[in-house]
Amino acid sequence: MNFQEITVEIRESVGILTLNVPATLNALTPIMVKEINTAIDHIANNARALIISGAGRGFCSGASLDPSNPLAPTPENRSERDIGLVLESHLNPIMLKLKNLPIPWITAVRGSAAGFGASLALAGDMVVASENAAFIQIFSKIGLVPDGGATHLLSRTIGRVRTMELMLTGERLKAEKALEWGLINRVVADADLEQEAFNLALAFAKGPTIALSLIRKAVWTAVDADWESSLQCERELQKIAGQTTDFDEGVAAFVEKRAAKFEGK
Repeated sequence: MNFQEITVEIRESVGILTLNVPATLNALTPIMVKEINTAIDHIANNARALIISGAGRGFCSGASLDPSNPLAPTPENRSERDIGLVLESHLNPIMLKLKNLPIPWITAVRGSAAGFGASLALAGDMVVASENAAFIQIFSKIGLVPDGGATHLLSRTIGRVRTMELMLTGERLKAEKALEWGLINRVVADADLEQEAFNLALAFAKGPTIALSLIRKAVWTAVDADWESSLQCERELQKIAGQTTDFDEGVAAFVEKRAAKFEGK
């Protein structure tokens, strides 16, 4: 597939989507957003795990504010502005698509992840960051509200007080502190970032794909559900998992004391 502002590679059943406009720290433009949306569908249909990363020295600087190529139009007449419209029509659908992916996905974060870029980086099933990574809720610095699900994700992960601090101040959250707070999974040397993320994704790609998809669904359900609803969700998903050939293979491998060979079926 030919793209202008991203690259896509499928390697050993791992789909790698790279934001690829390093001169702008991979700022989101209308073209890039459209390409990301298309690429996610392609990878979901042709790979068993996904990595999202950014080319160059930053992951993603958020929505493009370049007057010549903004992600959201800003008419001079303020009463005619609706920046929320681009969320409704472009960005929120991407975040919902990622939430409902049939495969696990990982973000590999180098340098700054700001604004929507921070939301995207932190929404991965697992987040691998280089030692120079930083996450910035930049919105208050430009008079906007956090988006991309950040208010939901952060408040449920690190609590109201820390979320308020990050969003009201717009200060940088360095990788080590993000790890300490439980927002990300791993911090690695900058030179090791891509390989670490790929190794993790490849392990998922070799796993029981259907069960991993159901685990994702169960966890996302539990984020908002009460105890009883979570129990019922687990019950329903377990029925589906128990009918897969991967389950039969997993049990056989356990009994025979060998490594399982999952096929994602």
